[in-house]
Amino acid sequence: MAPPETAPPGTRPPDLEGPSILVIGCGALAKELLEVVSRNGLRNIRVECLPAILHNRPEMIPGAVRSRLEAAKGYDQVFVAYGDCGTGGELDKILEEFDVERLPGAHCYQFFAGIGAFDEMHDEEPGTLYLTDYLTRHFDRLIWRGLGLDRRPDLLVDYFGNYRRIVYLAQTEDPGLTEEARQAAHRLGLDFQRRLVGYGDMEPAVVTIGGTARTVTTEEGRPPSNPPPRPSASSQAGRGALL
Repeated sequence: MAPPETAPPGTRPPDLEGPSILVIGCGALAKELLEVVSRNGLRNIRVECLPAILHNRPEMIPGAVRSRLEAAKGYDQVFVAYGDCGTGGELDKILEEFDVERLPGAHCYQFFAGIGAFDEMHDEEPGTLYLTDYLTRHFDRLIWRGLGLDRRPDLLVDYFGNYRRIVYLAQTEDPGLTEEARQAAHRLGLDFQRRLVGYGDMEPAVVTIGGTARTVTTEEGRPPSNPPPRPSASSQAGRGALL
């Protein structure tokens, strides 16, 4: 799908069709968001993603989202493709201020797996490290080197001593990624499980926001009739082991 005419971040492209929607997303979801928009023909949506490194710096997410919300111009609606993502309810406070909805759930693991299914996994084994396609693909950069384990392997026990397993929440059928996730579990000394979850609750949320209009998307940054209600901060306590 050809990208629309270039427009500054937050500004509606001139060739965006229909009631226009800006989706401000986590960079770790960029590929999946663009695929959802493309395969559902949502030609009124523009996707802009914040840097994926914020996944490891949740305290910076609310300010980054606020800046992008303040820059949004000319759109009929804005939607934020984040969960609470470790912000302790601070992101919801900003979204309340701007009257903007977000994805359901505490984090990407929960909305990919489905809230009920994730809670069952967490209750079964609280010491679980979750991987998505993105985190599997970038395991070395974000986790191994990102946590300094390449320089200080002795920190492995400090970081992961209380973990028992990795659950790879796969978005796609990719034997290569499955093997990478399996090797990641081996490197961390953890048991391994894989669950094919696809895009979970993310896809219907984005499709619902997009409505019946058809849209063009762009990726800025790196690699049913009612909108879903914004979850309350108190319901997003952030269950499960996160990175």
